[in-house]
Amino acid sequence: MVNKIFLLVIVTAFSLSAQNVEELFSSANTFYQQKQYDKAAVLYEELVNEGYQGVSLFYNLGNAYYRMDRLGYAILYYEKALKLSPGDEDIIHNLKIANSATADKLSGFPPFFVFAVWEDLLGVFSLTGWIYTVYFLFILLLVLAAGYLLFRNPVYQKYSFITGIITGVLFIFSMSIMTVKFNDDVNIIKGVVVEHQTNVKVSPDESSNDAFIVHEGLKVRLEDKVGDWVRVKLEDGKTGWMQINELKTI
Repeated sequence: MVNKIFLLVIVTAFSLSAQNVEELFSSANTFYQQKQYDKAAVLYEELVNEGYQGVSLFYNLGNAYYRMDRLGYAILYYEKALKLSPGDEDIIHNLKIANSATADKLSGFPPFFVFAVWEDLLGVFSLTGWIYTVYFLFILLLVLAAGYLLFRNPVYQKYSFITGIITGVLFIFSMSIMTVKFNDDVNIIKGVVVEHQTNVKVSPDESSNDAFIVHEGLKVRLEDKVGDWVRVKLEDGKTGWMQINELKTI
C-alpha cells in the first residue's frame, strides 16, 4: 500500500496547499500502518472531498474501508482507482477479493469469446491512455506519409508504404476503442451499493412494492433519475428503483 507512487490530480480549485496535501496523505498512511483504519479513512476522504483524485489515494482508501469491513465503500474506491489505472495488478487483485465477499452473486449470459477479448482491450488503458495512443499513431502516420512522398529510393518508399498501412489499421482500431471507451466513461454511469441491505422498489416511491433485495458492494448501472430515486440495472438484467443515498457513483 505505502510503496505505491503518490500521485494526486487536481480536478477542481483547491483550498489546500501542496504541502498540506502531502502532509495529510502521509498522516493517513501512518494511521493505516498503525492499523487505525478509521482515522486513515477520514484523512483520505478529506482529500477526496477537496476535489483530489489519484490512483494511490483511491486505492489506499479502498484498503482502509476493506479493513473496516465497509465492503461497499471499499469496492467503490477500488473501482475508482481501476478506472484511472485499468491494468494495475494490485487494484485488480484486491477488487477480486472484495467482490468475492459480496452477498450478491450475479451472473449474466456468458460473454462470447470475441466480446470478452474486446472488453480486455478496453481495459488495457484508461480513456486518457487511448487518447495518447491515437495521437501517437496519427503523428506516426503523418511522418510515414511524408517519408513516402519525400523518399526517392523505391526501397524506402516500399517500407514507408507498408508501415503506413499497418499504422493506419492500428490507428483506426485504436480510434474505435477510444470512441467506445469514451462512451463507457461519459455516457454509461455505474455505481456501487453502499448500504448493507437495500430493498429495490418497482417504482420510485417508498410505498411501492419491493422488486428485489441487494447488498453492499454490488455494482449497478444507473439508467434514470427521478427526484431522490435512481433506476438501476443489474448484471443479470433486473431493474428497479433505489434511493440515491443508498449508492455511490464510480
